[in-house]
Amino acid sequence: MGKIKAGIIGGAGYTGGELIRLLINHPDVEISFINSRSNAGKPVYSVHQDLLGDTELKFTSEINDNIDVLFLCLGHGESTKFLTENNIPANIKIIDLANDFRLLQSSKFGDRSFVYGLPELNRDKIKKAENIANPGCFATTLQLGLLPLAKAGLLTDVYTTGITGSTGAGQSMTQTSHFSWRANNIQAYKTLNHQHLGEIGESLLQLQPAKNIDLSFVPWRGDFTRGIFVSSTLHCELSVEELYILYTEYYSGHSFTHVSKEPIFLKQVVNTNKAIIQIEKAGSKLVVHSIIDNLLKGASGQAVQNMNLLFGLNETTGLKLKANYF
Repeated sequence: MGKIKAGIIGGAGYTGGELIRLLINHPDVEISFINSRSNAGKPVYSVHQDLLGDTELKFTSEINDNIDVLFLCLGHGESTKFLTENNIPANIKIIDLANDFRLLQSSKFGDRSFVYGLPELNRDKIKKAENIANPGCFATTLQLGLLPLAKAGLLTDVYTTGITGSTGAGQSMTQTSHFSWRANNIQAYKTLNHQHLGEIGESLLQLQPAKNIDLSFVPWRGDFTRGIFVSSTLHCELSVEELYILYTEYYSGHSFTHVSKEPIFLKQVVNTNKAIIQIEKAGSKLVVHSIIDNLLKGASGQAVQNMNLLFGLNETTGLKLKANYF
């Protein structure tokens, strides 16, 4: 098989920039075009200045059909609009990074069906899919912390908090993403009604069909740029040793998700496609900590992981990245 030809829609934002960085260094991919109407004609490195010297590609306002896969790095709701306005041939696989097709009730668009792209849950389905709905960043972090418990039927009442960096709000400037607001500041937002709750609920019920899971989630805006740290608290009678076995067995064979016996922290995962999980207990109270980079495992890295699975590649190809530890 020759190189996979990829097109990118919405290449000027954070997720688009990370996707370009990954794909120009991917040994089995050739980028055919990077669409951005507001930046058409400009070199990619004029917007994503970290790519100076890495690529001479330019943004374009055009799209073409001479591709194998199309990545949609658009705002939520914009993917549906794009596909309505553009007739994308059925032979082109689509990986959507927005939330348009993540839920079962919205997983079809015309003749296209989208598979929920969390490899640690749906790897076999992803390999056979034509189109992928890439999971949300908070959803990925939270689910990876809870999937082994759901498979064991151990989830009932779950209380979760999570804090995310400013890049999770996107590249467009808002009051709460401005440096002078974020610096020395945190804030809870979308308390108990975050948009990722729907996809989280469907995934957990996929493993624990009995509808007895009550998940309460409070997300926070943090004073840093990248990463998500989630902590979920619930009742559990299993010992830490039993839980460690449960988690390591579940994630055996999953290259990017790891279980740590030591305290975890964001610098372990920033700039990587890794997820790391830690388990703590006090009596019958269990706390599961999980961390990812919101722009990689929470967005563009996971999209490339899904592309690898779609095209029969090793899923780690192009994703062996070093953390910004120092």
